[in-house]
Amino acid sequence: MQFRQKALSKLQSPEELDLPVRFARPQGRLVLAVTAVVILAAACWALTGSVSSKLTAPGLLTRPEGGYLLQSPVAGQVTEVLAEEGDLLSPGEPLLTVRTDEGDEPVLAVAGGRLTTLLAGTGSVVTTGADVATLERATGPDDPLVAVLYVPGGNGAAIPVGARVDLTVQSVPRQEFGVLRGRVQGVSPVPQTERQIAGFLGDSDLAAAFTREGDALAVLVELERSDATASGYAWSTADGPPYPVDSPTPVTGAVRLTAERPVDWLLP
Repeated sequence: MQFRQKALSKLQSPEELDLPVRFARPQGRLVLAVTAVVILAAACWALTGSVSSKLTAPGLLTRPEGGYLLQSPVAGQVTEVLAEEGDLLSPGEPLLTVRTDEGDEPVLAVAGGRLTTLLAGTGSVVTTGADVATLERATGPDDPLVAVLYVPGGNGAAIPVGARVDLTVQSVPRQEFGVLRGRVQGVSPVPQTERQIAGFLGDSDLAAAFTREGDALAVLVELERSDATASGYAWSTADGPPYPVDSPTPVTGAVRLTAERPVDWLLP
């Protein structure tokens, strides 16, 4: 009862009523101020800032008209090769001579173009319909190069025409000479099959590689020209490689997609 009486007395006459009440420590105010500044900065960035993403896809440097696969119309043994890789052939110009039971028969470059790969050499035995060469549909050595990227069908819908593209060229060391510059010129309206891609490139192996994940959208990339480089095209470095780039050369393209405000991610 003695302790209870002291407690009641304390309640009836409380002490230290003249002292201020401390609601927060100075350190707490600093943390609160910093938190408020961070929240305000994040809100401003979400409303006024922008974030861009990249889409990466494999592709090839080639000519705008693509290439084609030349097949032998006869069976027999190749007795003579009349052109070398890199040569520009006229339409109907003979490429090979094949000895058949009826005599020597020429294999003609049907549509002409630049010989990129020779698949049959002197002494080779070919059958009717056998692949003997691939050619690019080119009219001259100054025909411009383009890049064609192949994007899995479900990923290419967001690629806008005019988007910037950075191309890593397989034959050019990126660490030393950088990447090739380009812009999206067009996107195929529907995904292309392996057969369609092979028909354009003239290479069934490449077509199979580009459609490993299914039919792919073809993205045509126009290369930026430059008179200051040996290749004639613009690079991320001032000079680019001290040698020209040629086709067909594998590339990997990074397409810069349209920038978006972070706040748009939160809005329906």
